[in-house]
Amino acid sequence: MIVQVFPSGPFETNAYLVACPYTNRCAVIDPAPGCFEMIKRSIKEKGYLPQTILLTHSHWDHIADTEKFKQLYGCPVYIHPLDTPNLESPGADQLPCWISFPGMKADGFLVEGTEVCVGNLRFSVIHTPGHSPGSVCLYCQEENILFSGDTLFKGTIGNLSFPTSCPDLMWPSLKKLAILPKETIVYPGHGPSTVIKSEPWLNNAKDLFEHL
Repeated sequence: MIVQVFPSGPFETNAYLVACPYTNRCAVIDPAPGCFEMIKRSIKEKGYLPQTILLTHSHWDHIADTEKFKQLYGCPVYIHPLDTPNLESPGADQLPCWISFPGMKADGFLVEGTEVCVGNLRFSVIHTPGHSPGSVCLYCQEENILFSGDTLFKGTIGNLSFPTSCPDLMWPSLKKLAILPKETIVYPGHGPSTVIKSEPWLNNAKDLFEHL
């Protein structure tokens, strides 16, 4: 798997370009505001064939450039059903947002236990509600790689104070990640990558974070 990260927008959200080296097929994960031109340039330079757009959740700093990729490449957009309201009507989640971008309907859904393919790469969908109702992580077992969105960061977790967040759902979500192989590389929605073995607190996250 080829992974490129493009920190973009006011919160340095990690937009990812993920490519299969055998087929040149690629996916954009979480098209953050301001990432479009950089990723478009990389796709052209490397001769990638855009296949899909995958959204770990629908907060505006993760979806703002989605429509630009959809218009240019015609790629289907996938998200968990519970996060579709904010994709279709940005701002429905009541988060403050000072940029304007169009809403859209999803072309397909990222549901727990299903797989999505990018060329020869296979990603299992892990539903990890908490930060948002439809937050998901994308796990490639063959490559030992996880894209965690805003569920898990290096040393911490996503904000649980937003209007649609649900802290009580975050703790079992993190326990799902705790059982992944310890060498799994985690690419989060913000900040640097980590590995599961470096986050031994996952099973006890409630004790650490529920009062923050």
